[in-house]
Amino acid sequence: MRLMMNRVFIVFSSLAAVVGLLFLGWILFTLCSKGLQGLSWDVFTKDLIEGGLRNVIVGQIMMSGIATLIGIPVGILAGIYLQEYGGNSKSTEFLRDLSDVMMSAPSIVVGTFVYAIVVVPTGHTSGWAGVLALFILMVPIIVRTTDDMLNLVPTELREAGIAIGASKYHVTMNIVVRYAKAGILTGILLAFARVVGETAPLIYTSGSSEFWSTDLTSTFPSLTVSIYNLATMPDDKMIQLGWTGAFLLTAMVLIINLLGRYASNKKRAN
Repeated sequence: MRLMMNRVFIVFSSLAAVVGLLFLGWILFTLCSKGLQGLSWDVFTKDLIEGGLRNVIVGQIMMSGIATLIGIPVGILAGIYLQEYGGNSKSTEFLRDLSDVMMSAPSIVVGTFVYAIVVVPTGHTSGWAGVLALFILMVPIIVRTTDDMLNLVPTELREAGIAIGASKYHVTMNIVVRYAKAGILTGILLAFARVVGETAPLIYTSGSSEFWSTDLTSTFPSLTVSIYNLATMPDDKMIQLGWTGAFLLTAMVLIINLLGRYASNKKRAN
């Protein structure tokens, strides 16, 4: 009976995996077939107002990059505190639970929150509001990943460092963090891959512009919001440009995820 149930379970699991892969392949095939049709140098050399995507690609990378630069130290330091200094206190467990809740929170909720505290008081959307929204989405992922990776470091390494007279700070930074750096890097890449493809929070915070801009204090161009807007256009050329933008965004996220997988597999091999 157990053997039969095991075989039935394997068959259903295999079918579910095949169905999932078929839908994923369908989505990727559609993106590639439609997106590649409009791919040209004009996409990278002209702004949205001229029928290209240069300004929105640069804008998306700028907001995601700034959010990452701010979020990396905050997330890593918070993860180090939870694992190395927080202990098992109630406040530490509360912070872990809060981080888990924030990881699963819908991005549109974060967008509306930033809209209420930044956009409404200032009276207009801005690049900095978009950066703040992406920062809030990114930090819990880095915190949780850092916390989990440090938890995997053998206690013996910490004890060895303390035994030779090293301070807690030096043991944490030079031994524990160095041992877990590949896993922490993977978490950072996955966090970046998530925020670089976010649309909902940017609709309410940064908006989007058809013109070139590096001024984060005003409405800022973003690729994801532009794809959303282009998809609703009555012009076939604009819709095609939206497909091309979706293809480029998918390729970007896929490459980042592959880099994260590579870093994780390399760590396991070592």
